[in-house]
Amino acid sequence: MGGDLLFIGAAACVFIAIAGLGFAFAGGGETRAQKTRMAAAVGQPVQRGKRQTSAIDGAAQKRKQVQDSLKEMEERQKAERKKSLTLRARLEQAGLKWSPVQFWIFSGILGGIAVAATFVTGQNILLVIAAGVVGGLGLPRWYLGMARTRRQKKFTANFADALDVIVRGIKSGLPLNECLKIIAREGETPVKEEFQILVEGIAVGVDTDEGLRRMLRRMPLPELNFFAIVLAIQSKTGGNLAEALSNLSGVLRARRMMREKVAALSSEAKASAMIIGSLPPGVAAMVSVISPEYIAPLFTTSIGQLVLLGGVSWMAIGVFIMRQMINFKM
Repeated sequence: MGGDLLFIGAAACVFIAIAGLGFAFAGGGETRAQKTRMAAAVGQPVQRGKRQTSAIDGAAQKRKQVQDSLKEMEERQKAERKKSLTLRARLEQAGLKWSPVQFWIFSGILGGIAVAATFVTGQNILLVIAAGVVGGLGLPRWYLGMARTRRQKKFTANFADALDVIVRGIKSGLPLNECLKIIAREGETPVKEEFQILVEGIAVGVDTDEGLRRMLRRMPLPELNFFAIVLAIQSKTGGNLAEALSNLSGVLRARRMMREKVAALSSEAKASAMIIGSLPPGVAAMVSVISPEYIAPLFTTSIGQLVLLGGVSWMAIGVFIMRQMINFKM
């Protein structure tokens, strides 16, 4: 009886052990099957290869180069704007071949002529001094500023056409330097002159970026600044230069159209300001012709000359204020 109980207990233990092992193997197989089905449904984890990683790193490096280039150009332009514009730089921007010494000699001669003319006619000493200041300092600087503005306007009007020449040349297979030489030979003044200086500098070893920076100092215009930025970015990152310059040309033409539209809308105010500013000298000229003895004390007496000087000063201030009110810069 005791032997039978022992045999039954041993058999039960063996049965329990076999059942535990079978359950363990069945559970492990089910886990592997679940992992297989999950991988088939969701997909394997993303693993980046060396080629994909290098492409991402290259794009990030190009972005960093562009950002560094733009930051460097912005800091350089801020430093240039902080510098005071010298007389030599103004003469270069106006396209004049004079040296500062020649400019001051011309100003002195003009001021001496104005002083001599007013002194010989017996005018008051204050009027003589005022004529000398206007003739020696006012008129030469006014002419210099007018020549500078006129040259910049001509450059802006013809620069978009020069960009179109570069775009067509690049699309036909010419390198950038050859396109610049074409503009230097066949462009319109003053675009032709500026590109001639740029091409000559490149020929003697000046870097293109440095040549464009020098051109920007001679012609400080936002249009030329955009062109320099496009070339700087393209040299760092590559890409389709013809497409970028074509887009820039379209932007410049749109800016010019907007500027012309603003000038047309403000033409009435400009005409009114010109009429108001020309009334006092026009009336004085008419009175001097019709009744010279009536207006003579204004020029021959001390009080009249002081009144005339004050009137001219107030008229100059009024013209300046009206000019600032109707002058829209873009």
